[in-house]
Amino acid sequence: MAEDMDYPRWAWFPRQDPYPAWVNDFVGVFSASRYSIDSRSHKGLTSDGLVAEVRESLVHLGWDVEAGKQATQKIRRPVLFGDNGHVRVKQEIDGWHPGLRIVMEMESGRGWMGNAVYRDLVRASLIADADFLVIGVRQHYEYGSRDTARNDFEATRDLLDSVYASGRLGLPFKGILVVGW
Repeated sequence: MAEDMDYPRWAWFPRQDPYPAWVNDFVGVFSASRYSIDSRSHKGLTSDGLVAEVRESLVHLGWDVEAGKQATQKIRRPVLFGDNGHVRVKQEIDGWHPGLRIVMEMESGRGWMGNAVYRDLVRASLIADADFLVIGVRQHYEYGSRDTARNDFEATRDLLDSVYASGRLGLPFKGILVVGW
């Protein structure tokens, strides 16, 4: 693993806005967990494994984080409300910060090539009370062989650079943090 001081890699959008203070704390959790999660050396780490590794530290910072696959361990946020104010449609997400209204989605193998990043953008955009979005993707992923290795962080960053630069697609967030783990 190459030693560098820039772990994890991250980018804030829109680029012209300064990032909020919570970004430092969030990125710090990934930095502190580097030797257990860095995708350049942990090729088989799933998104569930990643969430499990950072869960305790994020909970300490006030996050609600998925604890497993059982219904009671999942995090759900409202999208639509029905009769009598009951939640009619909701989305399952990896994490939620109730005080800051941040949606968190972490992806692994299917992050870029499986279009999970696009799905995360659309589904998180529908959540009724979300102000911010965090998308975590691998810095390194091998799709079958070394010849097809890809940096999902760079692909996701470039996508969001294009979305914000073109001005043709408006996203409902005050900001989006992309973390390359």
